[in-house]
Amino acid sequence: MQKIGVFVCHCGTNIAGTVDVRAVAEALGHEPGVVFAADYQYMCSENGQQLIKNAIKDYNLTGVVVGSCSPRMHEATFRKTAESMGLNPYMVEIANLREQCSWIHKDKQEATEKALILLRTAIAKVRLDAPLTAGESPVVKRALVIGGGIAGIQAALDIAEAGFPVDIVEKNPTIGGRMAQLDKTFPTLDCSACILTPKMVDCAQSDKIDILSYSEVEEVKGFVGNFKVKIRKKARYVDETKCTGCKVCMEKCPSRKGLNEFNMNLNNRTAIYIPFAQAIPNVAVIDPTQCLKLKTGKCGICSKFCGAGAINYEMQDEFIEREYGAIVVATGFRPIALDNFNEYGYADNKDVITSLELERLMNAAGPTSGVLLRPSDNTHPKVITFIQCVGSRDVSGCGKPYCSKICCMYTAKHAMLIREKYPDTEVHVFYIDVRTPGKNYDEFYRRAVEQYGVDYIKGMVGKVYNQNGKLMVQGSDLLNGEQLLLETDTVVLATAIEPDPSARSVATMLTASMDTNDFFTEAHAKLRPVESPTAGVFLSGTCQGPKDVPETVAQASAAASKVIGLLSKDKMITNPCVAQSNELLCNGCSTCERVCPYGAITYVDKEVRGPEVRGVKRVAQVNPAVCQGCGACTVACMSGAMDLKGFSNRQIIAEVDAICR
Repeated sequence: MQKIGVFVCHCGTNIAGTVDVRAVAEALGHEPGVVFAADYQYMCSENGQQLIKNAIKDYNLTGVVVGSCSPRMHEATFRKTAESMGLNPYMVEIANLREQCSWIHKDKQEATEKALILLRTAIAKVRLDAPLTAGESPVVKRALVIGGGIAGIQAALDIAEAGFPVDIVEKNPTIGGRMAQLDKTFPTLDCSACILTPKMVDCAQSDKIDILSYSEVEEVKGFVGNFKVKIRKKARYVDETKCTGCKVCMEKCPSRKGLNEFNMNLNNRTAIYIPFAQAIPNVAVIDPTQCLKLKTGKCGICSKFCGAGAINYEMQDEFIEREYGAIVVATGFRPIALDNFNEYGYADNKDVITSLELERLMNAAGPTSGVLLRPSDNTHPKVITFIQCVGSRDVSGCGKPYCSKICCMYTAKHAMLIREKYPDTEVHVFYIDVRTPGKNYDEFYRRAVEQYGVDYIKGMVGKVYNQNGKLMVQGSDLLNGEQLLLETDTVVLATAIEPDPSARSVATMLTASMDTNDFFTEAHAKLRPVESPTAGVFLSGTCQGPKDVPETVAQASAAASKVIGLLSKDKMITNPCVAQSNELLCNGCSTCERVCPYGAITYVDKEVRGPEVRGVKRVAQVNPAVCQGCGACTVACMSGAMDLKGFSNRQIIAEVDAICR
């Protein structure tokens, strides 16, 4: 005989403000199989849980239904409560009365009626629930970090510090990411390379970290604790074990017309190159699209002058397959393309540059050795105009609707550095709003205005055009209510940032969620901000949203702590809500095998005996250690042979019937 207890939470006024909680509890007390129904202000509190425990004991409950907030918040809480009283934790069902009812209704009667329906569906499901037992699976004690910027570096160092081996997969020839391109960092104006380079060296020297540079993740299979990953290590045509980084090959290479990606294409590089002086690994790489030997079969000069014999024109891409217990995504960002912003004249005027290009021009290792020069004629600019929010906070569809978060601060940084190094240079900044959310950030911005005399103009720029060799900036000054036409030498665009293009393919391989802007979605914005909804996948840095360096490092360490907690376990408790195949109904069509994203389904020839079936037939088998209970196979199965424990077809139909009655 079913004995079900129903517990309805007020959740303060989150639920009770719109739902008549007491009336709901009273009405459900008369439902078939319900022997106890009660309401309480905070069911997740210690007193609320004690109420559930007492009811399980006093009424010998066989099932529990809780009407509260999202199961993502407190399902584990209530399952542990039931388990502590000897009730199988999978005999507990949650009806989401907050997000799916009270928060989306204003009319109390309507919300109350819907709350009754949601709880009746949960009661109908719990009647058909069966006790389930969680299994165990071993944990591979190795981590993978995808991306070798500051986020990936920090996460890898923290994981390695805890004693676990970790691999960094970086698609570029060196780790370092965007931070390696910066000159100074805000709000302290300390050297970016001085901060980053020691961490890069630590990665290279750590016996726990394996840097797979010039590599990309090709395939990910498996599940939390047991990921199987295929990595493509691209041919760099230089043997990493032999190259000494002497750069003789670069000096002798006759092909010197390749654009230098590290310097934002502001100068050229040779076909064989080391991206920058502090590169890790400090190993040359050959660009096959530029190398004369690889394109025409002629030349080979770099090989002749390489004393270490490291050049290998026959090198092929190498595939590496490894197993990992956890994965950290740190794929980083890039500035948006300016194709949709012709009003700023970026494509037509060499002296209209982006902020990241300005970083390289001001860097001592940059194309001008740190001397700020106009790209058009290599003269010193006397007037520089910055334009904020280029592509950020753009609801027109040309740019991005979000604030890129770092632009206000790095523009203030650039303005201060220019005024300090070149006091004769006049600096103007057009802005919509100045946003400085960080420790000492507002003080930093005020220094730019008060100490360095930077001219901040609240207003938008409508057009930038060339007139008699001078750039003309047409904009508005909203505070003074006037239109401006500024004659300037250089225009700097503070462009929006967006996720790296590789993020989408990585998310697909990891079955991880992304938002409409291609940023990775966290499992919970407040309570699980560094976890992906995909178990075992963690997020670090700007792959999850715009961040500055301090916030990126903090999130990287937080992700690393989650990884360490996972890898410290010898076994993982697996989800018992897995698929199962009815061999009598299975027709061997392989549809479920094809749709399974985890590779949990295989087919075997098996002797089957039933009322209408006898003999050997091809049937589906589910590996419960691999299955993640996504339900894709149950939807795709045309014969109805596939079912999901805890969410069976009978239970779903019973819920639908409860709604429709």
